[in-house]
Amino acid sequence: MKVTLKRSTIGRPQDQVETVKALGLSRIGQSRELPETPAIQGMIRKVIHLLEVSK
Repeated sequence: MKVTLKRSTIGRPQDQVETVKALGLSRIGQSRELPETPAIQGMIRKVIHLLEVSK
């Protein structure tokens, strides 16, 4: 699945900032192709309000 960071992590709780970093995203508009594993899906669910996800 393709994950894109759409909103800034500035002012977000530290756990959300670290989750976005763990997904490999650091800049708005940056995208990554990630496997659909339960661990990745849980991370995406935690910060879904900051991301755009397409399959």
